[in-house]
Amino acid sequence: MQLIKQSLFSVLNKHLITYPTPVNIHYAWNFGFIAAMCMLFQIITGIFLAMHYTPHVDLAFASVEHISRDVYYGWLIRYGHANGASFFFIIVYLHILKGLYFGSYTTPRHFVWVVGVVIFLLMILTAFIGYVLVWGQMSLWGATVITSLVSVIPLVGDFIVVWLWGGFSVDNATLNRFFSFHYLLPFIIAAASVVHLALLHEKGSGNPLGIDSNADKLNMYPYFLIKDLFGLLVFILIFSYYLYYTPNALGHPDNYIPANPMVTPEHIVPEWYFLPFYAILRSVPHKLGGVIAMLLSIIVLGLLPWLHSTEIRSSRFRPIYKYLFWIFVATCLVLGWIGGCSVEQPYILIGQIASMYYFFYFLIILPLLGKLERFLIIQK
Repeated sequence: MQLIKQSLFSVLNKHLITYPTPVNIHYAWNFGFIAAMCMLFQIITGIFLAMHYTPHVDLAFASVEHISRDVYYGWLIRYGHANGASFFFIIVYLHILKGLYFGSYTTPRHFVWVVGVVIFLLMILTAFIGYVLVWGQMSLWGATVITSLVSVIPLVGDFIVVWLWGGFSVDNATLNRFFSFHYLLPFIIAAASVVHLALLHEKGSGNPLGIDSNADKLNMYPYFLIKDLFGLLVFILIFSYYLYYTPNALGHPDNYIPANPMVTPEHIVPEWYFLPFYAILRSVPHKLGGVIAMLLSIIVLGLLPWLHSTEIRSSRFRPIYKYLFWIFVATCLVLGWIGGCSVEQPYILIGQIASMYYFFYFLIILPLLGKLERFLIIQK
């Protein structure tokens, strides 16, 4: 027992107290810590929700309402978990954008980035199947639409869809399977996060200048740990406002209607944090092409360390890239807006243009801009 305590103290001391941290990092480096706290919050609230949830098509929706109305502080747990998922994605998206802006995906932290993309994929899968568990109208039909996309896989697509459903439609077997996976995946995400953190601490954190700063570091405690706690406090204040005053602002009203396989909603949309990828899916007229484009839009993030074409990491020293980066951010916001719009003109055209720039940014700008910058420097 004493040996376990010593080992635990050694790990905490190494990674939370004496961990050498670049002296010039700012609040953009708080997002990783806040994301870890969000993950912990989701796991804890999810465990308590599972104590009262019933994964059956006749009882699932009623059990969720029972949690909100009858369980002591059940409304707090339920809305905390639902809004916590949204804010988890907000923090992770900001964390990704920070990495893109400051070149956190480059060597020697390329494996840290790749593991982060794997975590992001697991988050998407976990959030999707968790949304189905509410068993409202949007949950049922969203699950039907998204799982049906697997049918585009040649030869085995239809078989996989039937396996996912556990039958020939989204029904009780589907709900049971999704509940099991939704309970398991967060612990896999937690394990992957430990690997993510271990790889980061092996190579050391980056900094806003994008340079090696081994000679200019401080212990994480007390300076940077206090900075992380302050950032977490600000996050909690913003999160608490949504939790206590507008708990349904980030959800879809149709999900307060019990699932009915005989009535199709007029406009089926996923949760807001999936809308950019949903817009890319819809921007391609061909079903298989749309699925490939949507998957590629996520996979391409993991290829960034090999698409990067300059030794300069930070956008602070790349004025052209900085301008194109903010256009990319605006493009993602436009895609999110288009994903929630109906499939008609001019939304189709806008979505296609925004999708083209999304891939143009990753597949053309990142590989070629570094070479162009190097050429301009040589010419000067």
